[in-house]
Amino acid sequence: MDRYETFVEDGIVYVGSADGPLEVAPLDDIVAAAGGPAWTISYSDAEKERYAGMDTSDEGLVVDVVDMLHAMTHSRRFVDTLAAHPTEVPADDTISPRAGLFVGKLLENLEHGVA
Repeated sequence: MDRYETFVEDGIVYVGSADGPLEVAPLDDIVAAAGGPAWTISYSDAEKERYAGMDTSDEGLVVDVVDMLHAMTHSRRFVDTLAAHPTEVPADDTISPRAGLFVGKLLENLEHGVA
């Protein structure tokens, strides 16, 4: 199965695709939507209680959001879905639907790690 990389060029985030680079959004917008340039790994008391055997030794470590972004690869299905989303920012929002979908996956990877 093909995987497509994430890369940044001239301050813009792109995802590779079978048709060439797919523009996502400005890097600064992605980082802001993710909550800033650093992500601190944490586990709630409920998570610790529910998953008592879970390894939480990484709690408190700080992850660089841009490093995580560069580590992300994507399936063709995700890239096709990303391409179908508009890049225009709606008047009542701060990022485009395409950027929002990408940030959602970035946040998921920050919360759960990259498999």
